[in-house]
Amino acid sequence: MKFDINTITRENVKVLKPYSSARDEFEDFSTANMIFLDANENPFQNGVNRYPDPQQNSVKAILAKNNKVNSNQILLGNGSDEVLDLLFRAFCEPKTDNIISLPPTYGMYGVLADINAVENREVLLSTDFQPQVEKILNAVDDNTKIIFLCSPNNPTGNSFSDESVVKLLQNFKGLVVIDEAYIDFSNKESWLTEMDEYPNLVITQTLSKAYGLAGIRLGVCYASETVISILNKIKPPYNVNELTQQRAIVRLNDIDRIKSEIASIIEQREELIKVLLQVPFVEKIYPTEANFVLVKVDDANKRYDELIAKGIVIRNRTTQALCENCLRFTIGIPEENAVLIKELKLMS
Repeated sequence: MKFDINTITRENVKVLKPYSSARDEFEDFSTANMIFLDANENPFQNGVNRYPDPQQNSVKAILAKNNKVNSNQILLGNGSDEVLDLLFRAFCEPKTDNIISLPPTYGMYGVLADINAVENREVLLSTDFQPQVEKILNAVDDNTKIIFLCSPNNPTGNSFSDESVVKLLQNFKGLVVIDEAYIDFSNKESWLTEMDEYPNLVITQTLSKAYGLAGIRLGVCYASETVISILNKIKPPYNVNELTQQRAIVRLNDIDRIKSEIASIIEQREELIKVLLQVPFVEKIYPTEANFVLVKVDDANKRYDELIAKGIVIRNRTTQALCENCLRFTIGIPEENAVLIKELKLMS
């Protein structure tokens, strides 16, 4: 099915003239000995008295090199939630359009739909937590603008089959957004390698999980240059602050440490699974390619309260679709996991 970005872009966004900041008009931040009297900033240097680069070019350059994409295929946001919100605001007409999400999944898709007055059409995953492609395509109409796929999925931990994703990309005329927040913990390749093949493919990632930078709030969107240019029209001028950019650059240049931490998390994940298999009240352990494990137990509310009483906070997902009596265990450092394992062995 031929994809035409003009058919899904909001009319007001098409004609929008974006705000041009002082730092947009003068872009050469590397120029030495320039006197900046253009942006009404406080002139006294303290490291953050100047506005940040509105296009975060230094961060994008590292991400582009690491992921073998062009910088103009990248948009950065104040966390992935801002990136997702920008997609709604650019492509979904309030009170008219709709999106499709696949519960159980990341809850912000539905929240952002409500905030933007966009219908969220929920199509449940199958019992093995895979997209039901025919049901999804049957739910599509002329006002369906985005399908959200979280892969590896939260809270289930599994990746979606390539066949399902390709079928949606080929048969849907809107955007297919693949949320890859947990991709670094998976053996599967990122869908970044397929961006040139599918112009309607949008990929979101984050520095909050594998990169250990949840506190700086930096989300990443990868898409065609055309999609990114539309999102750039509506993003706030300085949406990623200077301290976030500086911290991201330091961390992104420490790739060996990142890989070591990812390896440790995966190793610890497998150790926890081995223990969970021996716990009497555990009824099922779902396959995972993330930094967490979803587990079905005899009584989620009871087991959650017992662990809280022992000073261990996990996530009770029993209210989520297809997740009755399920608990989600995030993988901690070895010392934390040892405490969890010890307490699990004592519970009956």
